[in-house]
Amino acid sequence: MKYFGTDGFRGRVNDVLRLEHAIKIGEYLGHYYKGVNPNAKIVIGKDTRKSSYMFEYALSAGIVSMGADVYLMHVTTTPCVSYITKKNGFDCGIMITASHNPFHDNGIKIIDSNGDKMKDDFLQEVEDYIDGKITVDCPLDTGKCYDYLFGRNEYVKHLIDIPTESFKGYKIGLDCANGASFSVASNIFNLLGADVFVINNQPDGENINVKCGSTCPEILQDYVVKNGLDVGFAFDGDADRCMMVDEQGKLVDGDGIIYVISKYLKLHSKLNKDTVVATVMSNIGLTKSLKLQGINIVQTDVGDKYVAEAMFDNGYVVGGEQSGHIILGDYATTGDGILTALMLTNILVSSKAVASSLTAGLEIFPQQLVNVSVPDKDAVMKDEELLKSLDECNKELDGSGRVLLRKSGTEPLIRIMVEAETEEKCAEIIDKYKKYVEEHFVS
Repeated sequence: MKYFGTDGFRGRVNDVLRLEHAIKIGEYLGHYYKGVNPNAKIVIGKDTRKSSYMFEYALSAGIVSMGADVYLMHVTTTPCVSYITKKNGFDCGIMITASHNPFHDNGIKIIDSNGDKMKDDFLQEVEDYIDGKITVDCPLDTGKCYDYLFGRNEYVKHLIDIPTESFKGYKIGLDCANGASFSVASNIFNLLGADVFVINNQPDGENINVKCGSTCPEILQDYVVKNGLDVGFAFDGDADRCMMVDEQGKLVDGDGIIYVISKYLKLHSKLNKDTVVATVMSNIGLTKSLKLQGINIVQTDVGDKYVAEAMFDNGYVVGGEQSGHIILGDYATTGDGILTALMLTNILVSSKAVASSLTAGLEIFPQQLVNVSVPDKDAVMKDEELLKSLDECNKELDGSGRVLLRKSGTEPLIRIMVEAETEEKCAEIIDKYKKYVEEHFVS
């Protein structure tokens, strides 16, 4: 059975993702790394979901039962686990989170010793062990389990050392989504001198991502304006995403953030090969606006995993997704929402400008996206009549827009995305293809 998707093993707690899954994953990781390294050690972090405690203990039990040691950072962010795994020589890291999903979901992300997402071939071995296709023998001795808050503190120090400017005198809003960032984000900005205004930083195990954070930034937009803040940042549940809100309350998504950071780095001759990486879902306006700045863009399939691969295989230093996963290759191997917010604030301070001016020159095309639930995603993607029509439509748009059809990697959905010069044109095209899919593939 397939358990791990593009972003870990994720699903409804005690249904899709169960206690025995976590124990089995821990057992295989402990067994495998103990066989590679007699002093095997694995670090674990978790978000604020109430089920994260159950999975933390289950994973730990599985790992130590095979003789490996566990280091618990408790509530922290995904990028923190990634950074500490690589820096402090752990055999692998585990983050317990379902990211932007509601509290009743949870997930297990496995991170390799380089701080990257674990390779698919190894995840297949883990899946085979869960399904009983692989068996292992338990050792006569067990490993140990340690509290490791030191690791979280070391990550905080790492981030504090990155900005080149003091944030003193700047009023910064942070929406922690009642998630993992609540444990570190405000402290980092306070230590850099900012006047910090924090909302949604009272997790209760069930309120993570509830009408807050990067997937629901409207509260932060209103909060920034009402309190006269210079800028605001919204994170998701595990803080690997970030959205920016300027002083006027306007939302700047991942495309806008890529534009701001890449333009700044190019100005200071720090944008390697004058190239950034984005996904096929990034707005066509980003591509056109970057080109006017002398910046090239490489596009990948959707998923920060693919963005990271394109970046590190080619030496690019900036990449990301519209959803706010931004990878800054000089400092991290994965998306880091807090790091992104620090970089943007540093640009704001050094530019001696207002936040709304940072996106000057970025022209975003109207974009609409619709999801259609279908029983067979592959059948839709192979329909010759549909593909021919899409090709003809893109030729007619001739650079003034585009239509993109793709299947979800985790759900039985077909996603139809349209960009055009007007909202009306977007709606017209998207309605046409939505009706086609429903009439031909939905019973």
